Amino acid sequence: MKKDDLSLPSDCILRKATPADIWSIRWLVLSAKLDPTQLKWQQFWVIEYDQQIVACGQLRKFSGAQELGSLVVKPNWRDRNLGSVLTQHLIHAATQPLYLECLGQRLAEFYHRFGFVPISFEELPRSLRRKFQLSELGRKLGIVPVVFMHYQDK
Repeated sequence: MKKDDLSLPSDCILRKATPADIWSIRWLVLSAKLDPTQLKWQQFWVIEYDQQIVACGQLRKFSGAQELGSLVVKPNWRDRNLGSVLTQHLIHAATQPLYLECLGQRLAEFYHRFGFVPISFEELPRSLRRKFQLSELGRKLGIVPVVFMHYQDK
């Protein structure tokens, strides 16, 4: 997928988060039932429409790696490329090897379009293995369909 293929709806703005955005970000993340820990507004990018945040995502920093995380689009704003625009932007903003964890094959297929490939837990950098230990246990027990992925530039 090329960046040129993606565009925001008119009147939407992609911007770095500010301290005033933290409660909107928290609400989006909690409403999507995502991990509410490690929500540092400084790591987030948001998409805004009419002074309301309609999507967000962050690049978490770890030793020797980054994680694309907390990517959420408000339900009434889905299917308008916001998640794709934000994913592409975060990929280009990453300065270290980029990883993510997602639940289920449908999300894994979404991220695969951008160059993410599934990897085993053992292939994760040590700094991320510590963070994803519980997810890996849930995967092994068949409780959560987690997929670990690594970005590979096409």
